Amino acid sequence: MTAPPSVEPICVKVNEAARMIGVGRTKLYELIASGEIEAIKLGKSTRITTASLKKLVMRQREPK
Repeated sequence: MTAPPSVEPICVKVNEAARMIGVGRTKLYELIASGEIEAIKLGKSTRITTASLKKLVMRQREPK
């Protein structure tokens, strides 16, 4: 029997998002405050969209 396809999350917890891009929580909150990363609130929890993490990385890769 084959395993079901893995599903990529559309949002992750703050600690996970920071780990994914290799920064600390403080830097991640700075990126949120500056509008570089999109955060949403689900109840009392803050979640970071994985799409915004990918866009941030792609912007940083662009030649200056």
